[in-house]
Amino acid sequence: MPANYDKLWKLLIDKKMNRTELKDVAGVSFNVLAKMGRNEFISMESLYKICAALNCGIDDVMEFTNERYN
Repeated sequence: MPANYDKLWKLLIDKKMNRTELKDVAGVSFNVLAKMGRNEFISMESLYKICAALNCGIDDVMEFTNERYN
């Protein structure tokens, strides 16, 4: 998959926040977090909500990889 959310998981550790807390603060569903856990694409709206909740930019939570998407 070309999306990678490892930066988000590291950011949550730095902020001492777990995925459930992020879900509640950002107003996203467990499904969104599950997709991110599998490095699948999510909507820009969900990315915006997460970035706004964490007061960061999109490049702080995800990056694109060189792997091909099938």
